[in-house]
Amino acid sequence: MSDYTTGIKELDDVIGGIRKGSNIMLIGPPMSGKEIILNHIMYHGAANNENAIITVTTRESATHILEWFQANNLILPMSRIGIVDCVSKTLGGTAVENENIKIASSPVDLTGIGVKISQFLEEFFIKKNNQKIQLHINSLSTILMYSNIQTVFRFLHVFTGRIKAAGALGIYVIESGMHDEQAIATLKQLFDGLIEIKSEDDKNLIRIVGVSPKPTPWFEYEIEGNNLKISRGN
Repeated sequence: MSDYTTGIKELDDVIGGIRKGSNIMLIGPPMSGKEIILNHIMYHGAANNENAIITVTTRESATHILEWFQANNLILPMSRIGIVDCVSKTLGGTAVENENIKIASSPVDLTGIGVKISQFLEEFFIKKNNQKIQLHINSLSTILMYSNIQTVFRFLHVFTGRIKAAGALGIYVIESGMHDEQAIATLKQLFDGLIEIKSEDDKNLIRIVGVSPKPTPWFEYEIEGNNLKISRGN
């Protein structure tokens, strides 16, 4: 059995899974369903493979994320879920920490975000003895809006290193077309592979590059409600 899988059968069948200690950039244009894809990977990892999942959200509140899963009848094993919420305080809402939610002051507070991630890593890896952990950051684009590339690179360098050392899996979302190519190229140095998304001719396509000797074909996909539907490969 492979170390980690995405839960997207067509991709997993080609790559044979993702080796432990890998850091993957999930990159694609706006409105292409990246959040649904990340939620799909999160649910598959936690519910089917018993991975502990740490999600850093800079786009929507932790409560909203949990409500999305509930609304779509996807039952998350909460003992293996940790969310670092970087949104609620900036919106002035009520932000209460609990076993599953830790609050960072804003997406610019990389030190605070790092502390919260570390607390969850210790809790899952050491206290709960979860040997398979995924760290998801959604999204780097929001963080880059508030911090320069050097600061973000240093922050990511720490955590990509920790993911590698712990034999975990890191997935980091970024918007394509939103940042200059030099910034993307700089960040790519930290990653072992890419989940690439592109839109052309009113179709969304996805592939994985770098985690196996050859990239997967481009697979066309559709988002139907909470479902990710792969139609065919190119």
